[in-house]
Amino acid sequence: MSMRKWFAQRPKFFAPLVALATAFTTTAAHAHDYVIREVMSGLVSPRGLAFGPDGGLYVAEAGSGGDVNSPSIILGSGNRAYYGTTGGLSRLLNGVQERVLDNLPSLSATNPRGLEASGLSDIVFDGSGTAFGVMGLGANPALRADLGAPGADFSTLVRLPLDGSPLERIADLGTHEIASNPDGGLRDSNPFGMALAPDGRFLVADAGANDFLSVTAAGDVSTLGVLPNRPNPLPFGPPSFQSVPTSIAVGPDDAYYIGQLTGFPFPPGAANVYRFDPATDELTVAYGGFTNISDLTFDENGDLYVLQLTTNGLASATPGPGALIKIDSRTGERATIASEGLLFPGSVEAGPDGVLYVTNQITSAAGQVLSLTLLPPGIVNNPGLDGRIPPGLENGLPRGARHAVPEPTSAALSLLGCSICCFWRRQQRRMAARPSRK
Repeated sequence: MSMRKWFAQRPKFFAPLVALATAFTTTAAHAHDYVIREVMSGLVSPRGLAFGPDGGLYVAEAGSGGDVNSPSIILGSGNRAYYGTTGGLSRLLNGVQERVLDNLPSLSATNPRGLEASGLSDIVFDGSGTAFGVMGLGANPALRADLGAPGADFSTLVRLPLDGSPLERIADLGTHEIASNPDGGLRDSNPFGMALAPDGRFLVADAGANDFLSVTAAGDVSTLGVLPNRPNPLPFGPPSFQSVPTSIAVGPDDAYYIGQLTGFPFPPGAANVYRFDPATDELTVAYGGFTNISDLTFDENGDLYVLQLTTNGLASATPGPGALIKIDSRTGERATIASEGLLFPGSVEAGPDGVLYVTNQITSAAGQVLSLTLLPPGIVNNPGLDGRIPPGLENGLPRGARHAVPEPTSAALSLLGCSICCFWRRQQRRMAARPSRK
C-alpha cells in the first residue's frame, strides 16, 4: 500500500484499535482529583527528570543542535542533523528555575530548529549525590566520527559535573552497539532512559538499538536483554513492528521494568511494560495495552505510573494528547490521572513530596515541567467548598480549568508534527533492513 493511500485510509484502520486500547488501559479516571500547573518553562527539548541531593528537581535538556555551518550527520530518519552546544541541565529549587549546566552537546535538524533533537536524554544521581546522564544520538554510531571530536560525546553514559567542568565519559554505548548489535538489525543507538540498580550499576534503555543494558561504574557495558519484535496487527506496514524501549525503572521487587514506544506503524494499544528479573534473566510482559510509552516511574507506595506520548498512536490521523496512567500496586486497577494538556510528554518523576512531575513538549524550545498534586478527599466536586483550592495549592487550578497549563504555540505544534513525520520515516527505514527472522 502506498503511503499516500495509507494516509487517506488510516482513520478507518485505527478506529477499532483505539477503542479497544482505551477500554483496556483506563478502568477509572481521576484526573479531576489533581491540580496541574506549570513549574518550569522555556526548556529546550526537555527530557528526563530526577531529584538531586539538594532537594532540587533536575531536568535534562537535549537542546536544539547548531546552525547549518556546523558539523553534521545524517540521522536514521534521513534528515541531516547539525551539531551545537545548546543542551543543558536545569534545576528547580525553592521555586527558582536556573540552568546549572550549559553548553552540552546537541544534534538537531534545522527546519525547524530543534527537530529530532538528540543530546542529554536522562539523568540519575548515585548514592554519593553525583549526577550521571545518557547522551542520545539517533543514528549509526559509526557516523559520530563525521562530527569530529565532539561526536565522541553522543551515545555515551557520562558524569555530569555540576561545577561546570567538562563532561566525563564513563561508557561508550555506541561502540557496544557497533560491536555487538544485539537485535541483529541496522546499527543504531539512541540511549533514552536510565535508572540506578540496587547494586549501583546503571541501567540504560537504548531506543535505537532495541535493547536494555547494564553499565558498571568502570564503564563496562553488557546487554541485559532485547525487546522482541511483534506481529503487526494492522493491514498496512511491515509484518512486524520494533519494540523501541524508551524507559527503564527499578520496581519495589527489585526487578527492572521497561516501557516501549513501539515502532512503525505504532499500533494503538500495542505497547507493553516488560519485567526483567535480574536473578533469572527472565523477561515477561508485566502490563499491556498501552500506546507509545515514553516513561515509567514508581512512587513510594509501589504504584506504577506509565506515561504515554499519545493516546491514539503516532500514526493516527488524530494522535491526541498524551496520558499519565496509574497502576495500583495492590489491586492492579488502572486510572488515567491526566491527559488534556499533555502534548508530547516525555518523562515522569514521583517526588518525595508526593507530587508527580512531567516534562511536556519535549521537542520544543518552549518545553515545560508540569506538577500534578493530588487533592485531599472531598475537595473536588464538594458544593460546600465551592471548588476552592486548599491552602498551599493557590497557584494551581482544578483539573478542569483550561488555563492550568498554558496552551502551546502554533510553532510548537508544527514542530511536534514534523517530529512525528520524521520518526515515521526513520522506523520505516530501519524495519526495511530488519532480518525476516525477526
